[in-house]
Parts: sequence; C-alpha cells; structure tokens
Amino acid sequence: MANEENSPKRLLIVYHSVTGGTASMLDAVARGAHSAELSRVEVSTTRAFDTQPEHVLAAHAILLGTPENFGYMSGALKDFFERIYYPCLAHTQGLPFGLFIRAGNDGEGARMAIERITTGLRWRLVAPPVIARGELTAAHLAACHELGETVASGLELGIF
Repeated sequence: MANEENSPKRLLIVYHSVTGGTASMLDAVARGAHSAELSRVEVSTTRAFDTQPEHVLAAHAILLGTPENFGYMSGALKDFFERIYYPCLAHTQGLPFGLFIRAGNDGEGARMAIERITTGLRWRLVAPPVIARGELTAAHLAACHELGETVASGLELGIF
C-alpha cells in the first residue's frame, strides 16, 4: 500500500463557459494552481458537462467556475451537481472547495445557489469566492490566480 502522506493530491477544476469570460478566469485559476510548482498536487480541468462522479470522488479539493445566467449558476454546473450529488454525498463530506463566477449582474444568486448545494454535500469553502462583476479586469484575474494558488498550496501543505 502506498504511503498516503506522500501520494499526490488531486485538485479538480470544474467549469462552464460560453462567451469566454469564465474561460479567462479559469486560465488564471489554473495558472495560479500551477504557479507554485507544487510537487504533490496534480491539477486537472474538466468541463461541467464532462465531469463524472468518479472525478469528484478522486479529488482532494475542487474549484468551481461558472457564468451567472439569469441570476443563477449555469445550467451546465447545475447539471453537474444533479449528476454527482447522490453518488458523492456520503463520500466527499468535508471536501475543500473554492468558487469563481463571471457575473453579468451581481453574482449573488449564483453564489448562494452553489453554496446551498455544497452545504448539502457538506463541502467546505476554503477561500472567499471570486465574483467578477462588470468588465473583466486584471484585478479579477489576479484574484482568480490567487484562488488557484491558495487552494493548491493548501493541499500541498496539508492545510486542507
């Protein structure tokens, strides 16, 4: 049996993007996750529609990215939650997660809906959500970079 302490930690980034705003945020999050050159963290990125319960079950932490659609999360992220909820419910309690939202409005409806579902899953929010309101700026992308770096570093250091 492999030594769990030395085994790689898996950070899963699940996202949906149509117009490219969330994809730009994703790129910054992923760069942040890779920036610290962490030796024990494997980062994988998957589209919400392509993510299966097995991906979540194998993850040690997860980052979720979505545009705000009609004051809510994207339909793709909602579909993701509907497919993984019951298969993961008993097995991912305490899973550290973070969130980034490309908001056309204020992003609060999307944030609250996601936090409601993740509360049901008993996942643990480990960093403040990044909500990019209005025009996507360098400051938004810097916050996304920091989110990726924070979660990956937390895994590497065993903080979560």
